[in-house]
Amino acid sequence: AHAFRFLSFNQKIKLGTHIGVDLRIALSDKLAYAEQIANGILLGTYHIGLYKTLNGNTHPQNNADAKIEFVTRNADDAEIVVKAAQRGIAIAETQMRVMTLVNAAPNYKTPEVLADWAVQSGKENGYSVEVYDKEGCEKLGLHALLSVSDGSPNEPRFIVMHYKSDAATKTFGIVGKGVTFDSGGVSIKPSTNMHLMKSDMGGAAAVLGFLEVAAKLKLPYNVIGIVPSTENMVDGAATKPGGVIKSYLGKTIEVIDTDAEGRLILADGLAYLKKNYTVDAIIDLATLTGSVIGTLGIYAAGLFSNNDALANTLLAAAEKTGERLWRLPLWDLYAEDIKSDVADVMNMPSRAQAGATYAAKFLEIFIDGHTCWAHLDIAGMALANNETGAQRVATGFGIQLLVEALSQFR
Repeated sequence: AHAFRFLSFNQKIKLGTHIGVDLRIALSDKLAYAEQIANGILLGTYHIGLYKTLNGNTHPQNNADAKIEFVTRNADDAEIVVKAAQRGIAIAETQMRVMTLVNAAPNYKTPEVLADWAVQSGKENGYSVEVYDKEGCEKLGLHALLSVSDGSPNEPRFIVMHYKSDAATKTFGIVGKGVTFDSGGVSIKPSTNMHLMKSDMGGAAAVLGFLEVAAKLKLPYNVIGIVPSTENMVDGAATKPGGVIKSYLGKTIEVIDTDAEGRLILADGLAYLKKNYTVDAIIDLATLTGSVIGTLGIYAAGLFSNNDALANTLLAAAEKTGERLWRLPLWDLYAEDIKSDVADVMNMPSRAQAGATYAAKFLEIFIDGHTCWAHLDIAGMALANNETGAQRVATGFGIQLLVEALSQFR
């Protein structure tokens, strides 16, 4: 009974080909252009007015006369060009659903809403979804996730999604930070721009969207998607700075700053994935640190990885999709600064520099020795100032990137 609606656009777009004009490009380029053009047309008409009382949510493409026409010379190209365009539309539909989720107001977007979104998508697209409520999280031992949720009346959810392909030769594990609103907890954030913290589940949105796209397109690999989801709020039960908490892995964590909460819930998500599944690569996405924005601005996400092949695949995919990444150091020197006197590890060091790297070094502990992992800090990328709206609005960052990268990873 949520007031927030899951928008699903019913495009009546007619895909056709007109034979007779030579585009003078290779077929592979035609397919890429067809996919990108169809995708861009839909994304360019995204309607942000979720709660406006006038004009509703009518999508401009909901028009019986709407048509995308591709021109080819070779009749044999026609069918596969249309399929490429249909692929672009399928991805755009999910991107818009995810953008709607990120743009949703925080009073309409709780961890339960993210879980409901996943369950609904799984039913409609043919992948399995398991959701653990607070009691389920307690039984699993997701202590770090539970500690972040302690200050909120909206209980956490731990979402586990499985997409399986009969053609799979690889299995990937994808984890996304799902903080549906981040006040900073007891280490409270300044009020300026706190309203934008409705987007602190941008990593989770990318994972949710990617699982849906993988199922819709029947991509030829298996995916385990995990979203630990909570609010980070303030009340008398909230975790205190200086407190020591447990984690799923068994490591104890000294919480230096409760606004460094994303890495805590990701720690449980990563450790759960590593312990319970055998995967060829692990990728996590999170709107994790302001530090990465200070480093890269709003034009690239930070990439941290312990595997050069995975990192290079992600970088190449990022250049192709326009969802750019820049690799940052993950040297062991940084690990010394997050050692705790009273626990196994601190969630952040006392020094202010290199915050994105310290967060990555913290997460590295919880992959528990997996040798093919990448962490994407997308804090500057989940929301952007663009032509879609007058304010900062969702981008859907990460979905196309994952589709391209995992299709190329060997």
